[in-house]
Amino acid sequence: MTNKLHFEIQDRTPFADGHVFGDSGAYERLRGWVHYTIDPNAPAQTGIADLDKAPVNADGLVEFSAEILILRPADPDKGNKRIFYDYGNRGNFRAVQYYNDATHSNDPKSLDHAGNGYLFRRGYTIVWSAWQGDLLPGDGRVVMKLPVATDNGEPITGKVRQEFIPVTPALSFPLSGRVGTRSHPTTSLDTAKASLTKRRYPASERIAIAASDWRFAIALSGTGVSGETATRGAGENSIMPSSEFIYLDDGFQPGWIYELVYEARDPLVMGLGHVAVRDLISFLKYEKTDAKGAPSPVGAIEKAYGWGRSQTGRCLRDFLYLGYNADAAARKVFDGAMPHVAGAGRMWLNHRFANAVSMAGQQYEDHYILADQFPFAYAECTDHLTGETDAILKRPDTDPYVMHTQSASEYWQRRGSLAHTDTRGGDLPQPDKVRLYLWSSSQHASDPKASAPVKGICQNYNNVVSTSMIFRALLDAMDAWVTDGAPPPDSRIPTRKDGTIATYEEWCAQFPNIPGQMPSTGPAGLPLVDHDLDPETGAIGKQPPEIVDADGYAVLIPAVDSDGNDVAGIRAPMVRAPLGTYTGWNTRSQGYGTGANYEFSGSYIPFMEATEEQNFISDPRASVLARYPTPDAYVEAIVAAAEQMVAEGLMLAEDIESVRAGAQDWGRPRHIVRL
Repeated sequence: MTNKLHFEIQDRTPFADGHVFGDSGAYERLRGWVHYTIDPNAPAQTGIADLDKAPVNADGLVEFSAEILILRPADPDKGNKRIFYDYGNRGNFRAVQYYNDATHSNDPKSLDHAGNGYLFRRGYTIVWSAWQGDLLPGDGRVVMKLPVATDNGEPITGKVRQEFIPVTPALSFPLSGRVGTRSHPTTSLDTAKASLTKRRYPASERIAIAASDWRFAIALSGTGVSGETATRGAGENSIMPSSEFIYLDDGFQPGWIYELVYEARDPLVMGLGHVAVRDLISFLKYEKTDAKGAPSPVGAIEKAYGWGRSQTGRCLRDFLYLGYNADAAARKVFDGAMPHVAGAGRMWLNHRFANAVSMAGQQYEDHYILADQFPFAYAECTDHLTGETDAILKRPDTDPYVMHTQSASEYWQRRGSLAHTDTRGGDLPQPDKVRLYLWSSSQHASDPKASAPVKGICQNYNNVVSTSMIFRALLDAMDAWVTDGAPPPDSRIPTRKDGTIATYEEWCAQFPNIPGQMPSTGPAGLPLVDHDLDPETGAIGKQPPEIVDADGYAVLIPAVDSDGNDVAGIRAPMVRAPLGTYTGWNTRSQGYGTGANYEFSGSYIPFMEATEEQNFISDPRASVLARYPTPDAYVEAIVAAAEQMVAEGLMLAEDIESVRAGAQDWGRPRHIVRL
């Protein structure tokens, strides 16, 4: 029996008040649900953890649902007959924001939400749907309705571990770590049956917190519950017992890593997230009517491209590795896959008590999380620790073309080098259908809307390099590659062959000695841990995991020039004509995990403005005025860099004017220049 789905479109309205986007015409906005019915015993569902423990209907089939949003040409014949699928980071709609330089919205309706109109002018049908089954409704996120696994109707239980790292003093946290994510409920409110510890750094000794000093509860305020400041009881506070929250009597203090290990119940069948994406895109490409006879909501489709950013880039890589790019009829699902800032990780979605929202292990945060496991690369290679040979792409008939893009942050925090090296750090030849691109000296998230740099809890300003123009050029290149076989630009990555990738020790010798600057203490190495994953159920045994004593995988970082900027990769105009040092790392300030890299933040370390200042403090980097005598000279340098990128196929000519505009007045507000 084949899988079936049907659509429930609850809202169909004109997008952007009927604005006409060039030859594509006006767009329509559709929002609703996709309802799935699948055979749990069919080969297409083999290997989904706990699917055999999901409730079934009268026909023995499993049912689940996912929210969906579609932005499509009002006249499908005016579109390009291509789906651009946004996986949606933690349920948030990001594709239009990044590709169109638009204002972010999970409920896009206005022309402001269309930004520069790029995706619409190209005629794409933009599809966004839920795949992460543990999200809770709120903020317009797309969510799922997934079955809870049981043992013949009895609750399934197991050990769960969660970290909490407060930035400000806090009293309580959801057990999932985030308020927008469902928590696995504890089986008991008795804290003596659980363990809560704190430590300074990931490898520090765990300090036990007495069971009498914390509880399974949530701190509530009258204002927080009602939203009103004048309501009776608005000024009252309470502590409410809860199976889904943790409360610490003296509060959680910044700069500490808190770790909770407890017995949880009621896992969701999270692996169905991959099935939801596979069956949806397959239907939109190949079918004309749904299970209830309704016509496809998007019209005729010829190609489909999948884009995932960060968490969802890992999910897309996992989707490919596990073989979901072949549908139940062995047809190709995505023609092109574009994982962005995923590093070398995959989404460990298909195991019992999965927490899909957790950040993948960095140097400081969630360091021992189950996220980065061999194979890391699209190309086949052998794990020198185990002797296992594997690859993410290994199904030539259904593997898509791949453009893997990552910022400098992924090399520092997400072991990005392993996406294109072997496990010892040697250059790894890539398949013909794969391109990899380092977006040089940029950070994990680059908001296309210009804003002034901030420090937060870091020692440096956040990285301000603008990179959105690269998204558009590479999507055009992907479409030409898939459609016409036109080769895209060659991979732009640091390599051992040309000396542009380095060990941390080599990097330290290259990075300029900037006065008062604390360089990064090193990239996030990959800890070898034993998670004791049960092959039958996908359940994780050891919590916390045990550290394995063995030589690890080589994690390398981009080599830098005399300014401290990355040598290899796609250098955006701001990197080719810099006003400072831009890095993929930023260090935590004192009291917040001093010296450790902070999440996925990069740094902007401004140049001195005048040579006199530079010489006085012995800054080895040339001053701003030594490089660009006037603001106009800086604009000229940026435009020349943009024109060179256009010539290299890494930027569209239509973006030159916006780059020119962004460079006016020393690139304010992104840059801090007092001239």
